[in-house]
Amino acid sequence: MNAIERYFGINGSNTTIRTEVMAGITTFLTMAYIIFVNPNVLAEAGMDKGAVFVATCLAAAVGCFIMGIFAKLPVALAPGMGLNAFFTYGVVLGMGYTWQTALGAVFLSGCVFILLSLFKIREWIIDAIPGTLKKSIVAGIGAFLGFIALQSAGIIVARESTLVMLGDMTSFGPAMAALGFFIIAALAHKRVPGAVILGILIIAIISLIFGQTQFGGLMSMPPSIAPTIMQLDIAGAFNVGMIAVIFAFLFVDLFDTTGSLVGITTKAGLIGKDGRIPNMGRALLADSTATVAGAMLGTSSTTSYIESVSGVASGGRTGLMAVTVGIMFLLSLFFAPLAGMIPAYATAGAIFYVAVLMMFSLKEIDWEDITEAAPAAVVLLFTPLTYSIADGIALGFITYTVVKAATGKFNEISIAVWVLSAVLLAKIIFL
Repeated sequence: MNAIERYFGINGSNTTIRTEVMAGITTFLTMAYIIFVNPNVLAEAGMDKGAVFVATCLAAAVGCFIMGIFAKLPVALAPGMGLNAFFTYGVVLGMGYTWQTALGAVFLSGCVFILLSLFKIREWIIDAIPGTLKKSIVAGIGAFLGFIALQSAGIIVARESTLVMLGDMTSFGPAMAALGFFIIAALAHKRVPGAVILGILIIAIISLIFGQTQFGGLMSMPPSIAPTIMQLDIAGAFNVGMIAVIFAFLFVDLFDTTGSLVGITTKAGLIGKDGRIPNMGRALLADSTATVAGAMLGTSSTTSYIESVSGVASGGRTGLMAVTVGIMFLLSLFFAPLAGMIPAYATAGAIFYVAVLMMFSLKEIDWEDITEAAPAAVVLLFTPLTYSIADGIALGFITYTVVKAATGKFNEISIAVWVLSAVLLAKIIFL
């Protein structure tokens, strides 16, 4: 115990091993929904659900262990929401690429992320991207997730004349998805630990009671990961058309990670007097390395989870909290039958709840300034309506540059934004 206390600086952080472990368990409960949601989402891309379940748990564990042991920060990682939806509905189903090629793109985005972290280019990129675009991208992904959740639950269905319409809300799936969302929202408002996973499990139990799903047991040995491990197609990802996809994976992960790290470490009181996050470089390497490992195992991009704030609020201050979360993900490997019983409509309510949380960033945008509001609205509307995070980001950058230039606000357009806008415009025109 003394060795653990010394390594993680337990005493110096005014915490205890017990506090860190309990904080880790609390964090796991708030983010464990991903072990149910991620297999359902990636299965839509044609991937083996059992193998994705194992890959999800292992990728999360790897990320948590690297973050906890190497960066020593109370930050948990797992395959990211939004990124998994883009993987399935944008790249595979939308653009027609195989899931193996999509994994190759995730792998390459992780490698570029590692290089950006090693050569300290990340700071330049983050600083160069306007705050409006950062916030609107988060909200745009939220809108995309919300649309996917409504569609998967049958709440929104296809209609030839108007493209979409309201589905039959009296049928079992849509009704349960709506009920799941209401349960999660109510539990979250009451600050009940694990509100999201509780909502999913309650709907799954109701589904069992009404005979909509069959009980397959709670525990077993983990399924085989053979169908997904090392199945990534890196060569296929070097296609010119995949440049925007890799860019989207990279930037969404970059923004998500940076925002989560700032929020978590601020809540934990770990920000230095100079405003810097301790071990920031190592934290970014942990995130990017986990993405590379996850792609090799068979899952979409792994990222830092803002849900770690729940553990910090419970007293977590060191990397031991992250290590505890990693152990919990490994133990989850033995609950594959439970994950297999979770229907899509049970996770739809959870996905929609996450979408709502992501929309909170809209309040930070200056809607009184049309040069800020226009690009934000473009990202918010075009991301779900084009069914592509990459297209939403591209059109947002182009709109920001054009509107700012047209109104004479050239000083607000950085060189990086000029370059990125030109490249993205060329892609839309010529590719």
